[in-house]
Amino acid sequence: MSDITLSAGIRQNLLALQSTAKDLTSTQERLATGKKVNTAFDNPSAYFTSQSLTNRANDLSSLLDQIGQAQQTINAANNGLTSLTSLLEQALSTVQQAQQASNDTAGSTTGTVSLTGNTLAAGTLLVATGGSTYTVSIAASAALSTIESDINSTSGLGSAGALTATDDGSGHLVLTGTSPNTSFTLSGTDQTAFGLSGSAVSGTSSTRTTLASTYNGLLTQITQLGGDASYNGINLLNGNNLTVNFNETGTSSLTINGVTDNAAGLSLLTYTGTDFQSNTTLQSATTAINAAITTVRSQTENFGTNASVITTRQTFENNMINTLQTGASNLVLADQNQESANLLTLQTQQQLEISALSIANQANQSVLKLFP
Repeated sequence: MSDITLSAGIRQNLLALQSTAKDLTSTQERLATGKKVNTAFDNPSAYFTSQSLTNRANDLSSLLDQIGQAQQTINAANNGLTSLTSLLEQALSTVQQAQQASNDTAGSTTGTVSLTGNTLAAGTLLVATGGSTYTVSIAASAALSTIESDINSTSGLGSAGALTATDDGSGHLVLTGTSPNTSFTLSGTDQTAFGLSGSAVSGTSSTRTTLASTYNGLLTQITQLGGDASYNGINLLNGNNLTVNFNETGTSSLTINGVTDNAAGLSLLTYTGTDFQSNTTLQSATTAINAAITTVRSQTENFGTNASVITTRQTFENNMINTLQTGASNLVLADQNQESANLLTLQTQQQLEISALSIANQANQSVLKLFP
C-alpha cells in the first residue's frame, strides 16, 4: 500500500523474498511440466523453434502411416505375382503334356479328281511329310487308280508306310497317314487339276482336348487372381498406379506403375480342343507362356526393388522424426536434476530471507521500548 512506509531493511528483505518466491514458482512449474520453456514468454526463440520442429515431426509421423499402407499394397502385389507364376507354370506343364500326347487316329486329307471330260496333263505331285518332300510323277490322262499306285509305289513315301493312297469310290483321292501325328502337304504343277489343296489334318486326341479345357481353366484363374490382388482399393496387378509421398510438401515421392496381369494382358490365348491338336499351336502356346513367366518375374523384381526403397525411406523417416523430436526437446525440456537442486536451494534461501525479514522487523520494534 502506498501510505505504508517500510524501512529500507524490511523493504530490501521483502523484495528478496518476493524474488525468491517467483523463482520458486518458476522452478516448481518446470518440475511439474518437465519443461524449462512452457510459453513463448519464457523464451520466444526456443519456444517457436521447438514448435516448428515438433510440427514437422508430426507431419512425418502422419506420412509414416501412408508409407506403411503403400508397403502393404506392394506386398499384396508381390503375393499375387508369386501365385501367378505358379499358375503359369501349371499352364506350361499342361501344354507340355499335350505336346507329349499322341493323336488317337491317323491324319488324312482328300481331294477330288474328276476324270470325265477332263484330260490331265502330265505333271508332278509333291508330297511333304516327316521333314521330307517326295516327287510323284503323274502321266497324262492318268486314271485315279494309277495316281494311287504311283503314290503308293514312291520310294520312302508309300513304300515306307508313311501314308497310303486310296479313294472313296466317288472320285476322291484319300491320303491317310499310317501313324498318329502324321501330317503332309500337297503341291505340284497339277495341284489344281487334281483338286487337292491345303495341309493334312492330324487325328483328334481326346487327351489333348481334355488338356485344352484344363489350360483354359488355368487362364481363367490367372485373370481372377490378378483381379483379387487388391489392397485398400489399389490393385497394382490390375492397372492401378501407386504414389507414395516421402515428405510433408509432396516434393519427394515414388510412383509405382501398375501392370495388367490377366490372361489378355499377358498375351495368353484360349484354345479349343481342335486347336490343341496342332503341334504348331502348342508350340506357340509354350512360347507365349514362357514370355508371360519372364514378364511376371521381371515385375516381381521391379516391385521388390520398390518395396526396398519404401523400407529404406521408412527407416529414414523414423530416424528423422527422432532427430526432430530430440532437437525440439533439447530446446524446451528442463534438467530435472538441476531444477530439483534449484528448488532445494530456493527453499533454503526463502527460509533465510524470512529470518532476515524477521530480524529487520525486530529492529524496528525496539523503538517501542522508549514508551512506558
